Amino acid sequence: MNEEAVAISCELQEETGFAYTLSLVSGKYKMIILYSLTGATPVVRFNELKRRLGRISFRTLSLTLKELESDGLIIRKEYPQIPPKVEYSLSERGQSLIPVLDMMCEWGNVHSTDRLN
Repeated sequence: MNEEAVAISCELQEETGFAYTLSLVSGKYKMIILYSLTGATPVVRFNELKRRLGRISFRTLSLTLKELESDGLIIRKEYPQIPPKVEYSLSERGQSLIPVLDMMCEWGNVHSTDRLN
């Protein structure tokens, strides 16, 4: 394949729904954060998310939450009080992505034993 064909192929891949969806959930913590917001308590404060995720740094969590909010997948609600109170929840758009993530998890559960064989 020549360089021009490779460039066109890459451009087409970036314009697909698959590429767009992948761009929204790619990253070490994005899917985990989205799942953390689907539990019994769908509204979660920053420090609670930090506790749920364990070894994530404050900076990484903050940047990832900003990306998810920018993509319209989560809602950030800030309360004007001291100390500051910020809550995160899934937006409707974020909720619509959960079945896709569920299917990915289901596929992984079924096929995770394949690599052992």
